[in-house]
This record gives sequence, structure tokens and C-alpha cells, in this order.
Amino acid sequence: KPQLGNPQPRAFRLPEHGAVINRYGFNSEGHESAKSRLEAYRASDESRTSVGLLGVNLGKNKLTPEEQAADDYVLGVENIGEFGDYIVVNISSPNTPGLRNLQGRKHLSSLLRKVLKARDANERTAKKPVLVKIAPDLTDSALKDIASVVKSERVDGVIVSNTTIARPDAIKAHKHCDEAGGLSGKPLMESSTKVLHDLYALTGGKITLVGCGGVASGEDAYNKIRAGASLVQLYTAFAYEGPPLVPKIKRELAACLERDGFKSVQEAIGAAHRRK
Repeated sequence: KPQLGNPQPRAFRLPEHGAVINRYGFNSEGHESAKSRLEAYRASDESRTSVGLLGVNLGKNKLTPEEQAADDYVLGVENIGEFGDYIVVNISSPNTPGLRNLQGRKHLSSLLRKVLKARDANERTAKKPVLVKIAPDLTDSALKDIASVVKSERVDGVIVSNTTIARPDAIKAHKHCDEAGGLSGKPLMESSTKVLHDLYALTGGKITLVGCGGVASGEDAYNKIRAGASLVQLYTAFAYEGPPLVPKIKRELAACLERDGFKSVQEAIGAAHRRK
């Protein structure tokens, strides 16, 4: 359903740290509005010639009770899942009450079964990869539970990670440090990459991982790949630097691969886990 999200102001830039704190709260015009835009895009010349991927990122409404959360995700798959190249089950935003509770073993297993059943029931979504987006603020036992569930339920991948509720020492003197919400950008790089590294080890490299959190350079992207990422996403750095950042990262990443003797990204995936 449409919802306004949290009251403004709800986004705070920390440019000297390459960071942002946001508490948007899934502000959205709802499925119908999104569906009309996605339909128009898929019918456009831009969609037919694009080489990029479009993800449909699903979350629950703020007022949906935790025990009914799966219904919101299933509706998302049914209403707009067909328009994405992949579908994201976002259970890790810190700005929707109770959302991160869905990362627990019992909730997550039940949720994913319902989402995958809904995906497979419709020929327009049946071949769409489903990825789970997790938080960086996880205990070791919680991460082990997630690894177990995503393997047993056979999801197609995990996005590691969403924003953090932690506040690293580097930003504690900033005037926005104490704002509620999720921190993204450069200060997230270390913690999100550690979770990525650990999840790759826990899943034996058998689940596709998407590295996300703090990527602002080719070296950052390379470190995500070495930790176990097959794909890398940009958010905050892209907001600060815009489209020119993408070819810059590609050039720098190519230089990193060449420097270390890799002929392709594929060869470098999980390299941090292999003995030299």
C-alpha cells in the first residue's frame, strides 16, 4: 500500500565522510503507481536497448503486523515481480519497525518459502532470481542461521548489506552522528565486507553474493569481489559522484585485476579465502 514514510527531515549528508544517514521509512506510492511506471519502462525503447539490470526491491508496510509480513512480499511478487530482472526480499532496513526480526531463522524460512511459491506460481515470474538483502549488524549466530536458511530454501543470492545502525568512531564528532536511521557510504565498507566474507565462507561459495556498502572506488569493488561477491552495487558514492563514477570504477577494477594476475572478475571471486 502507499505510505508516506517517516517525517522530514529524514536524510542527512556527511560529505566529508562520503556517508549518508537516512530514515526514509519506505516512502512509496504503492504497487499500482510502481506498476504503471515499470510497465511504461518495459514498453520503451530504452528498456529494449539497455544492457543494465532492473531489480524489484520488496519490503513490508510499516503498519503490517510482523506475523503477516509475508503477505506484503507475496503481493509484491504478484503485482510487480514480473517487471524486474531479479526480485529482492528486503528484510534489513532499520527504518521499518520489526523488519529486521524477519532475518531470524524461523521467520526467514517461512517468508522465503511463501515468496518462492508465489514466484513459481506465475510463468511471468517463475524464472526471476530471488535475492535476500541482509543487515551488516548481525551476530555470528544470526549470520549462521541466515546461511543455513538461504541454502536450504535455495534462494538465488544474498545482497550484503543494507545500512548500519552502528556509528563508527570516525563519524562520532559529526553534527549528524546521533540522527536515527541507517548509515551508508564509506564508513560501512569495513563492516559490510566482513559480513560478506563470513557469509561466503558459511555458504561454501555456493550462493551468489552481491557486495554492497561503502563502495566508492575500483579498489573497494575489488575487495568486495575478493571477499566473495560476484556482483557489486553502488548507492551513496553514486549519489555523491554521479554517472562518471561507474567507468572510473571499471578502469580501477581492471587495473586491480591486472596487478594481481587475474584475467577476469570470475577468477578473483573469493580470492581472499584461498591460500596463496
